[in-house]
Amino acid sequence: MQDKIVLITGSTAGIGKATAVGLAKQGYKVVIVGRDAAKAQQAVDDIKAQSGSKEVDYLTADLSSQKSVKQLATDFKAKYPRLDVLVNNAGAVYNKYELSVDGIEMQMAINHMAYFILTMELLNYIKQTSPSGRIVNVASHSHYGGKLDFDDLFMAKNYGGYTMYERTKLCNVLFTLELAERLKGSNVTVNALHPGVVKTDIGKKHGGWLYALGWGFFANFGISVDKGAATSIYLASSPEVEGVSGKYWAKSKHKWHSRYSQTEGLKEKLWEATEKLVK
Repeated sequence: MQDKIVLITGSTAGIGKATAVGLAKQGYKVVIVGRDAAKAQQAVDDIKAQSGSKEVDYLTADLSSQKSVKQLATDFKAKYPRLDVLVNNAGAVYNKYELSVDGIEMQMAINHMAYFILTMELLNYIKQTSPSGRIVNVASHSHYGGKLDFDDLFMAKNYGGYTMYERTKLCNVLFTLELAERLKGSNVTVNALHPGVVKTDIGKKHGGWLYALGWGFFANFGISVDKGAATSIYLASSPEVEGVSGKYWAKSKHKWHSRYSQTEGLKEKLWEATEKLVK
């Protein structure tokens, strides 16, 4: 694995950082992504210490900004000779309606649009530089509650933070399914996963104190970040899933995604709507 390179978003803490440690232990050259350079450097130092690997680096990006996501892809291609695995892990929960610099609801911008844009910007690079590239999209069982309203995709009329989160996680699954169709016959696979209910601070960052308190109570019953990262590591590295694509996973086992996500034409319609949102 010494020559294989993996790029992991949202990896300065939580599941993403644990995923980085696990893959670094296996000999992957790991590139993490963080918004703040100082925090990213500290995470690199931690990952090196925990994994025993020196092959850990970082890039910075604001994943709510399309321009920044595109620059991240440009920076990666300029600095690294290949990309074998892309782990789209970064996620956010917002309790209040807020728009990104591109005029997109923040959860949709970070949880879905960043996945889509970064993947599409790097897809040809993966195809050209890796004999068997993998894309891993961290979704959630929350997608089972998700529904799409293409007339109000950002829920501007009646916003609900967790309902919007469910919607964006559904988008992760639909994106995975449609991309897998488009990648048939290529050297690249794509899969989505549920990491489990994990003890992280994702729900504490962008809501009020009451929302943070509720999330903290809920997360207290969750699994560790190491256990939460296990399926991401499995899909990124295991020979058992070589050539497997377009599946949804939990606890490193194939699971069926929601019945709603299997609606005919839905994944194609989301793809078209997403392309229109890309500036």
